[in-house]
Amino acid sequence: MTTATRAEESLKTTSGTGPAGQGAPKGGVPREVQTIVDALDDKRAVDIAVLDLREASESLDWFIIASGESTPQLQAMEESVRERMKAAGHLPRGVEGPSNRWVLLDYGTVVVHVMSPDARDFYDLEGLWADANRVEVVPS
Repeated sequence: MTTATRAEESLKTTSGTGPAGQGAPKGGVPREVQTIVDALDDKRAVDIAVLDLREASESLDWFIIASGESTPQLQAMEESVRERMKAAGHLPRGVEGPSNRWVLLDYGTVVVHVMSPDARDFYDLEGLWADANRVEVVPS
């Protein structure tokens, strides 16, 4: 079974709930991932990428990477994620930044990267984690 196939099968069979990123509704991503994607989409984030790292890392489960086109948009995206996750009962374990280029919100197994297009191109997290499965998550 290939890495992508294992990750897809894992997405289909994971169920239950728990700490951020621990459980996923059957056939989907964890609720926390959907909540974050929705929060970013509400603030018109550009190119939201969801990476399933469970097969590529022993310590990380999910990366969500999104770009904003201005400092106010990056701030709005960060605030939206924090508010939605707090309402869902999750506070970040850590925050790196904020800056006008990159903010990292650590929710345990779900890590959110809100980046300017320049920072995203420069750091190329998607290239660094090329072994991860990219998952299509449609905003609800």
